[in-house]
Amino acid sequence: MQAIEEILGISAVDLLSFAAGLVALIIMFAVYATTLAKDPMKGRVKSLQDRREALKAGLVTTSKRRSPVRKVDSVSALRSIADKFKLLQDEQTKKVSASLMQAGYRSNDAVVIYQVARLTLPLLMGLVGVILFYGLGAFPDYKSMHPVFAIAMVFIGLKSPDIYISNAKAKRTDAIRKGLPDALDLLVVCAEAGLTLDSALNRVAKELSRAYAELSDEFSLTAIELGFLPERRQALINLSERVDLPALRGVVTTLVQSERYGTPLATSLRVLSAEFRNERLMKAEEKAARLPAILTVPLILFILPTLFVVLLGPAACQVVDDFIDKN
Repeated sequence: MQAIEEILGISAVDLLSFAAGLVALIIMFAVYATTLAKDPMKGRVKSLQDRREALKAGLVTTSKRRSPVRKVDSVSALRSIADKFKLLQDEQTKKVSASLMQAGYRSNDAVVIYQVARLTLPLLMGLVGVILFYGLGAFPDYKSMHPVFAIAMVFIGLKSPDIYISNAKAKRTDAIRKGLPDALDLLVVCAEAGLTLDSALNRVAKELSRAYAELSDEFSLTAIELGFLPERRQALINLSERVDLPALRGVVTTLVQSERYGTPLATSLRVLSAEFRNERLMKAEEKAARLPAILTVPLILFILPTLFVVLLGPAACQVVDDFIDKN
């Protein structure tokens, strides 16, 4: 403890207090996570209903007068900051909105929060670095590296929003990729039963709500847009733009062609389902073919030494015993 105190320049009492608080926070989070049952569709229904209302407001005109009461926005302060620093430019906002949409964040508030976070996080991390290294005197043995550490914290604050969005996008895309073959099989069944594309998407979204919540969310939103948008083709294109997945873009292209040329939906989906099933089988075979090369290193490091000890150990012990008896 004294060595740590000498390195960090912080008293042992402060270190123990921080460790105790961190342990208490972890315990509280564990209790919270175990006591509450997580529902993957929690909050998604509300977002889909909001999207439905937005489509209605954009496409259906009503003769009712709106109430003069102004709705208070929870992120109005952040929006004013973004407007002051001109963070919501058209070109930049479109790129950021597309990335956030692919990561599962569709609201306009998400764009504002992201842009403000990119502006403020480097400043906050730099301030924390200055306080930590120059105020508290952390790592006194590395005073020459304090500017480098502070710059590194500023860089981390700058890249943290991008890293978070990239990880969320990758996880969401991977979850949709895993559920797409099963969804196509269900779509084939629904199409052969005589359901329209809207009804089939709604039915598949309902069936996959527990297993693949992300894909169910996208199918539900597409079904809503198919019912409200003037061009059904645009609803399918929106689906391909919300998910950065080549396989899903192929499905969207097939559905658009089926809508345009009147191709039987069941036949097109059956062909796609067979292709994805073959692709999934080939990926499984590819992983199985890589197993011998992957297992070579663990086999040499962990299994062979143990095997040698088990097989040669008794013989070596016997030789040693005979050598000792002869002497």
